[in-house]
Amino acid sequence: MTKETTSTRFTSFAAMGEALTARDNVTGTAADDACDPRTADIAESMAEETATTNFQEAFGDVGALSIVEMGGDRQELDMPEPIEAQHDCAAIMATLFDLFRDTRLEASAQAIAWGFVNSFHYEAQKLEREEDRLCADLGEMTRRYDPSEIYAVEMEELQLRAQTKTEQRAAIECMRDYAADCYRAQTGHPWSPARGSKVSSGGTASQIAAIDFLKARAQDHREKRNPTGPLVVFSGGAEWHDWQQLWDRLDQIKARIPHMTLCTTAQRKGADAAAAAWAASRDVTVVAFTPNSARYGKRAGFVRNEQLAALKPVEAIVCQGSGLQSNLLQVLKAARVPTHAFRIDGQAPAPVATKRAAFG
Repeated sequence: MTKETTSTRFTSFAAMGEALTARDNVTGTAADDACDPRTADIAESMAEETATTNFQEAFGDVGALSIVEMGGDRQELDMPEPIEAQHDCAAIMATLFDLFRDTRLEASAQAIAWGFVNSFHYEAQKLEREEDRLCADLGEMTRRYDPSEIYAVEMEELQLRAQTKTEQRAAIECMRDYAADCYRAQTGHPWSPARGSKVSSGGTASQIAAIDFLKARAQDHREKRNPTGPLVVFSGGAEWHDWQQLWDRLDQIKARIPHMTLCTTAQRKGADAAAAAWAASRDVTVVAFTPNSARYGKRAGFVRNEQLAALKPVEAIVCQGSGLQSNLLQVLKAARVPTHAFRIDGQAPAPVATKRAAFG
């Protein structure tokens, strides 16, 4: 049995993206009445909850020439139009959820959408590694100066290749961050990579893997992977629904500590997910500390708690959950870290579950 639909079909994702934007700006019209109520709700949610990354800077502010591949010629290659890139990102994400909604495949929509965002993340990481290599080569070349014309040509070509790679990475990061915003609006959960770091110059809060973070502090790594703001630790159980009280307390802490960095215990749902969503909405850097089970085995969670306390956080929030949260509370108190503890029975009554709220 196939799913009945009254959705308009478009010849391109750009056309669909423009239609979605137009629909968000129209109220009380026949077009709204013809829309599926849940589709209209998602579109309105995306318009209100997402923060559009600056596509104009990433796609419009580029050099006239580029060298895309090693040994290639200089070319005048345009970037995609900023508005088309933004519209297509939104349309692809909306189409994924619209296709599976109210069918037996609905449960797969979130996983597939996560993978779509992750594909941008994977490509951005690859481009960043290539950019790093080119910049290292450029730095080495500047240290062995040669007044010859051949040297000057090679230097100019290498610099153009590095600049092209920087522009490519910035554009892919821009699309990744915007797609992640759409994912959060559709699912109610913040997107985060399965492994590694999500670091960009714009968009929502950076998700930084703990291994990268600790390595940065030890080796004076890049500033963007070495947050210098005061650290606030957050941990909570996977079963937690009252996000508002957590957001209120985090807002109070941020008012006192504007340049804070939030360290979480990296759970993908419950209290930690609520904290990650808060950080994304407030542009606060997140350091996700995942237990290193491969090295420490069953002790991994407890070792992670000791590592968090050793970072000398200025404040902490611990929500009741498992024995790991209880241990973390004890460790933080022993380290004399000011800690706010939330009991699970202190939550506001759980809202009536809707299909969309239960989707994740």
